[in-house]
Amino acid sequence: MSINTRIMSWLSSALSSSIGKKFLVGATGLFLCSFLLVHVGINSLIFLNDGGHLYNEAAEFMAENFLIRTMEIGLFVGLILHIVQALKLALENNNARPVKYYSENTGKANSKWYSRSMAILGTLLLMFLIIHLKHFWVVSRFTDEISSGEETLFNEMKEVFENPIWVILYVLSQISLGYHLLHGFKSAFQTLGLNHVKYNGFIASVGVFFAIVVPILFALMPITMFLGIIK
Repeated sequence: MSINTRIMSWLSSALSSSIGKKFLVGATGLFLCSFLLVHVGINSLIFLNDGGHLYNEAAEFMAENFLIRTMEIGLFVGLILHIVQALKLALENNNARPVKYYSENTGKANSKWYSRSMAILGTLLLMFLIIHLKHFWVVSRFTDEISSGEETLFNEMKEVFENPIWVILYVLSQISLGYHLLHGFKSAFQTLGLNHVKYNGFIASVGVFFAIVVPILFALMPITMFLGIIK
């Protein structure tokens, strides 16, 4: 067996272990957090209330930049890995509880409800993500509605958020995102061994800030558009 084969075999074995799965979930989770930061930053340009001019320019740059388009592949790979490994861990943890009544009550006494509900919150976010991609990503990437100049992404947002059902759905999804981040951000640092008694408090504070500010900004977008504040 060659050295490369041995390395690949060891790597495959390590990543398929429980610790390996947790490592992948933590690493991809932080990677997705960096995407959220960029995404909320660009989308927040609508709050300039300039008719979506700067937002459309930024969206066009992101859509036409080769490097950004290439990074989208990495984003989707990271997202799929995060979802698959998180679901595997949830199933393994559930199957490893022979005495569920005792373990569930012990867990409730020592953890927050949202830390025990990461799989459920993640599933809700996945359902929302599919709808979100259909509303914006599919339109901008796989139709000529935007590229032909007949429509802009800003106007697409306005049309989507004229419907109160979508507004409510988007706001509820951000509540799920907030709770998911509230546990996941800090947990990712612990899983990757990046925590330390000297700066654990700082990481926790940044995590809480991130889990509150990012979802609020995302939720304000459909709300302000529906109310006609952003035009």
